[in-house]
Amino acid sequence: MGFFLVVGSILLGGGTIAGFFDPGSIVCVLGGAIAAALISFPLKTFLGVFTVTKKVFLYKLESYEDIIDQIVSLAETARRDGLLALESRVEEVDNPFIVLGIQMAVDGTRPEVMEDILRTELDSVATRHRDGKAILDTMGRFAPAFGMIGTLMGLVIMLGDMSDPSKIGSGMAIALLTTLYGAVASNVVFLPFAEKLGFTSKYELQAMEIIIRGILAIQSGENPRVIQQKLHTFLPPKVRGREKEAA
Repeated sequence: MGFFLVVGSILLGGGTIAGFFDPGSIVCVLGGAIAAALISFPLKTFLGVFTVTKKVFLYKLESYEDIIDQIVSLAETARRDGLLALESRVEEVDNPFIVLGIQMAVDGTRPEVMEDILRTELDSVATRHRDGKAILDTMGRFAPAFGMIGTLMGLVIMLGDMSDPSKIGSGMAIALLTTLYGAVASNVVFLPFAEKLGFTSKYELQAMEIIIRGILAIQSGENPRVIQQKLHTFLPPKVRGREKEAA
């Protein structure tokens, strides 16, 4: 949508797409932003950003309500048939973090050990997400700077050869394109991607916290209704009200 608005504004203003295309400017802005990120982060960390960035488009957030309902259902099974009965329900669960917790509970892992493992997993996920967001933030910060560098380079080239005054206007336009590319790359791609990753990370970590509380409560043998009430504290009051009406 952002690109559509930019292109639409160009066309509405009487411009042409061809007039806003310059390969050298693209190389300067994107290449410069990538180079700055490669200097700022280890190569392995930088390459990992491509996997993390897929979450901007492909990651489907599982609702907190569905997670809570699943945990309560597992708690009812454990309450009725014992913890070992959860082993037969592992295949029904799609969330790998819930599966990890159930398997440890079934294996009789001590609560403090199980919580330590689950929270270590949570911390590692938070670190990966934080690194991905930091890389995109860095590229978003440097893209406009390289756009300005490209503009200055273009002005130097243009002012170095003013033998033909008729070319000054077109030369100035090309010089300014790198500034435009830097602003668009930063504000349409890199920074919005970083913010989306930040939101997704916050949501996923909250979901993992709900799962940790729920699995530990199941292992301790708490009543499923108590578990449900405890986990509902993570939901907004309006959503809790709808859940009660549905029940």
